[in-house]
Order: sequence, then C-alpha cells, then structure tokens
Amino acid sequence: MPGMQIELWVWYALAAAACAAALNIFGKIGMEGIDSSLATTVRGSVQGGLLLIFATTMGLWKSLPDVGGKAWLMIVLSGAAGAASWLFGFKALSMAKASQVAPLDKLSVPLTAVLAFLILSERPSGVNWIGIAMIAVGAYLAALKSQS
Repeated sequence: MPGMQIELWVWYALAAAACAAALNIFGKIGMEGIDSSLATTVRGSVQGGLLLIFATTMGLWKSLPDVGGKAWLMIVLSGAAGAASWLFGFKALSMAKASQVAPLDKLSVPLTAVLAFLILSERPSGVNWIGIAMIAVGAYLAALKSQS
C-alpha cells in the first residue's frame, strides 16, 4: 500500500521480536555444556549492565524520585516475572529444540490478552480474538515433535 505510514510502536515491536528470536538462538548455542540457570544469570547480568549504561547515558535517573509506590511494586513484580520467565525459558531451551520452545513461549500473547481483558478491562474485537486464538493454535502446532 503506497503512502501507508507505519506507526513507530510497530517498528519497536518488530525490533523486539527480532531481538527475542536472536536471544533464543544465541542462548541455545551458548549454553551447551553450561547449566541453564547459570547461563540465565550471566545473560541477566549483561542485560542489567547494558540497561544501567543506557539509563545513565539518557539521563533517566533524575526522574526516579517521582516513581510512586504502586508503580515500584508493579515494576518489581514485572522484574520477578521476567527473571522467572528467563529461567524457565532457558531450562526449556536446554532440553528441546529452539524451534519448539519459542512458539510455546509465545503463548504469552494469548495469555496477555486474557489477563489484559480480566485485569486491565481491555476489550479486543472479535477479529482480534480470532487472531489471538490462531496464535495459540499455531504455537501448539509449531511445537509438535517433527516426525523426522
């Protein structure tokens, strides 16, 4: 469609997807002969270091005192959920093919939609729900063991 402009958030989301794909491949290769929890810890340390550099370079620390109590709690819970996700994800990668683990990891999409509906009162349209269901079915089909 000529002249169609893609919103900036779409580019960020696609960049996040590309980085997540690289994460699975690099992680799978990198943890050969290494405990998956140790690999996750190293990964998290590198990530934390890079984020500290980013926040410092961007001058973001000055707004830290403005963060409220509920925001702090939710950010901390988000961090805990992220760490658990990495630990479980890397453990799964150590036991199975990346092409099987990644689709199941993407079940976070339909789970997020359901939680957003229940907790955030978001209301996806019927077409959105069909797409969400297709992601769930696709994750199942993609994760099936190949017959070869």
